[in-house]
Amino acid sequence: MPLPRNAKVLSTKQPRAGKVGPAAENTDPETEENSQAKRSPPLPQGAPKKRSAFEDITNAHKNEVVAGKKEAVKAAPQKAQRAHAALGVAKNNEINLKKSMKKTSSTEAPAEQKEDPVPEEPVPAQVPAVEDIDNEQLGDPYANAEYAKEIFEYMRGREENFVLPDYMEKQPDISRDMRAILVDWMVEVQENFELNHETLYLAVKLVDHYLVEVVSMRDKLQLIGSTAILIASKFEERCPPCVDDFLYICDDAYKREELIAMEISILSTLKFDINIPIPYRFLRRFAKCAHASMETLTLARFLCEMTLQEYDYARESSSKLAASCLLLALTMKNLGGWTPTLEYYSGYSSQDLHPLVKRLNFLLTYQPRDKLKAVRTKYSHRVFFEVAKVTPMDMLKLEERLKSS
Repeated sequence: MPLPRNAKVLSTKQPRAGKVGPAAENTDPETEENSQAKRSPPLPQGAPKKRSAFEDITNAHKNEVVAGKKEAVKAAPQKAQRAHAALGVAKNNEINLKKSMKKTSSTEAPAEQKEDPVPEEPVPAQVPAVEDIDNEQLGDPYANAEYAKEIFEYMRGREENFVLPDYMEKQPDISRDMRAILVDWMVEVQENFELNHETLYLAVKLVDHYLVEVVSMRDKLQLIGSTAILIASKFEERCPPCVDDFLYICDDAYKREELIAMEISILSTLKFDINIPIPYRFLRRFAKCAHASMETLTLARFLCEMTLQEYDYARESSSKLAASCLLLALTMKNLGGWTPTLEYYSGYSSQDLHPLVKRLNFLLTYQPRDKLKAVRTKYSHRVFFEVAKVTPMDMLKLEERLKSS
């Protein structure tokens, strides 16, 4: 039966490589670019589809051929009329095809331009979170946890006001060895009176800063040391020793008037500004950041107290010295390196502390003065976990651990 002129026949053939269909739109861009001569570029959104136009032409042509075969038995005028009509449809479709191709090519022109690939932004590395070490003590009114961070930042700032110069150059009658002997005696006084360690550290600072301003003779050096402990005791202790106690420990070498006069001289010389930052306070703070055990903290305290006798360490920053002592103690105990929490609260990176850590280990290994044993004897007791008996680290092994941390 002949088909109507405008009827469409469903085609079961698959579209050829030149036809663009939905499956062709998902092809790989590189394959599409290499076969540009064989297929048309992908259509932008909203552009007229090519598939319907190609199918119309192909099906219409085939429909006319089939219809012509079926109508071969009919009269020639009717066949010519139908051929003429088919020719007109083909010409019209060809004209429409050319118009569609022009319109499609003009629409697809911008799509052929390839944009430069946008470089992907690197994914930032995850920074370990810094622990809030004061959060647990916010409910303790005696801990001052709300102001702890600001207090230690303030003390860090005050360190710049108490930088020690090399004052031994202008002390004609006092040497480094004499200072070491005095500090060794002050350690014994602190232990006998059971004073706080903060008192000992502050007293040594008072002696150094006083000798920066005043030239003294060696026979007054013990008087300066005992008076410094008296002042530090009044600043740090709840029940400081009285003046007679200090006269007694000096074996009555000085009179009461001399001790009181020296106290006035020290306070007036330092302009009563005696809240000097000391390493011991920073050491306790940093040990809290590291969750260090009491044994590890005691080892760090031993290292820090050994530096009191050494004049070369007197000019080191208190916070940096405390951080280096703790890092060496952690390394000796193989408890890890400098964590982000320690770096945040101390203000020092691990690389900042490595030179001082190596010096401290060298001091622990080769302490030159065998006669000054007050610190070692003190920390050889069981109360202090006998940390003075710990074997120092080998220098090469220490460097390896510091690099790996």
